Formats: sequence, C-alpha cells, structure tokens
Amino acid sequence: MARIAGVNLPNKPIEIALTYIYGIGRTGGRQICAKANVQGTMRANDLADDELGRIREIIDREYKIEGDLRRDTAMNIKRLMDLGCYRGLRHRRNLPVRGQRTHTNARTRTGRARPIAGKK
Repeated sequence: MARIAGVNLPNKPIEIALTYIYGIGRTGGRQICAKANVQGTMRANDLADDELGRIREIIDREYKIEGDLRRDTAMNIKRLMDLGCYRGLRHRRNLPVRGQRTHTNARTRTGRARPIAGKK
C-alpha cells in the first residue's frame, strides 16, 4: 500500500487516490501526476518507488497539506475571532459565516431545532 504524507492511499487510480490527502483535490491530483510524469490512470499499488518518490517530492515542495493546512486554517479562524470582526463573531456564535439566511435552514451549523415553549 502506497503511503504519502502519513496517509495510506487506496488502490485506486493515482489521481483519485491523492485526493485522500487533506488539501489535495481532483485538480491538484491531476497536476501532481502531470508534473511527476506519471499516468493518472495507474493504480496506486502499481507505482514504482521512483514514481512515488517524485510525487512525494512535488507534494512536499509545492503543497501545504494535512497538519500544516489544518493548523493554518484554525489559526486564521482564531485570528478573526480575536479581532472581533463580523466573520469572527459568526464563528464564535456558531452561525453561518458567508451571508446565508438563519430564519430557516442553517441546521448544519446551529444543530437540530429545539422547541421554544409558548411560541405560537
């Protein structure tokens, strides 16, 4: 089983298998394969060691992934909250940040609906 950046890649085409790494999507996987001169349709388990090495090197050099990316995202949110700007307040109150409505919907962010006594 191929292992890159601490993630075990499944035996799928390498373009898709790379998306299991946090911070790499379909386009990123395609670009990495092109730069490493690896066919995107090759299975992850069929890759030779030198091909895996080239992919690892490109990811290390050009992409921010896994722990570093998660830490940066968390620090950006924390910075907004410390500033007290509108986006930071929305994060702090666990409400939608990007202008969505909250009268209805927003259940993913606010949790399940709780009944309010006497509201009719």
